[in-house]
Amino acid sequence: MGRTEELAEGAGPFTTKLTWRNAEGDIAVWESRAVRKLGALTVRAAEDAKAVRHPADTRSLKRLGRLNTIAAVAFTIGGSLFALGAAYALTSSSPTAGVSIYFAGGLFFNTGGYASLLQAVNAPRRRSGSDTLEPVPWRWWSYEPMRIDWLGTFLLFAGTLVFAVNLLDSFLEGLTSRQTNRLVWAPDVIGCVLFLISGQLALAEVSHGRASLRVHDLGWWIVAVNQLGSALFMVAALADFTVPGTGNLVSATVADWGTLTGALCFAVGGVLQAFEHP
Repeated sequence: MGRTEELAEGAGPFTTKLTWRNAEGDIAVWESRAVRKLGALTVRAAEDAKAVRHPADTRSLKRLGRLNTIAAVAFTIGGSLFALGAAYALTSSSPTAGVSIYFAGGLFFNTGGYASLLQAVNAPRRRSGSDTLEPVPWRWWSYEPMRIDWLGTFLLFAGTLVFAVNLLDSFLEGLTSRQTNRLVWAPDVIGCVLFLISGQLALAEVSHGRASLRVHDLGWWIVAVNQLGSALFMVAALADFTVPGTGNLVSATVADWGTLTGALCFAVGGVLQAFEHP
């Protein structure tokens, strides 16, 4: 039986899922997140409702597994440190120690963001006309903006770098309200926006462009929890604006609680991510 035309699904210009019938008449399914995270596509015999995973080569699986572990551990520790920093800010009057804790957590967020990008860069590719995956040479970087997984993880990593600017500038003392908003608050908001866009792309990827509740899908839960964390980070950032003239924050309490709860979401997401591996 010849290979039939592919059925493509996705969001906007991005393809997140392909379904086709292979030469044996079996139904094969390629999904962007499943290939990046699990290193496999699925094949279901025409007369059998049970799908079987067709994994990539062993080297690719080990590579994806290591990167997933690094990202999961980094986000778990980074989120925990951010939560600790927020808790410290709520109970202490020493801002320097709290900023130091945040900065340490930010380094782990940088690591997790880059490991996530490397997963997309080095994920195996579907061999044209077949239901097998072929490895790609190891790369530290690529430019593939028309792949939703690459774009989402790139924006995530970029967001962690902007947060690093925010955290470094937080060590500066004697700033005016205008300087604080420009050097500390603005990078914080930009980082939150990048996180939210990245999370929206991740939701579109896992749901194939359709808003849906996928309670039995671990990937969906990871993305949803992280997106909630990003939204809480944005609430915290908006509340951290310094009002010109008074020098007071919009709400220091909301800023600290928003950071605390958002960070816990990322820590939980990191723990869940440890179970989504080849």
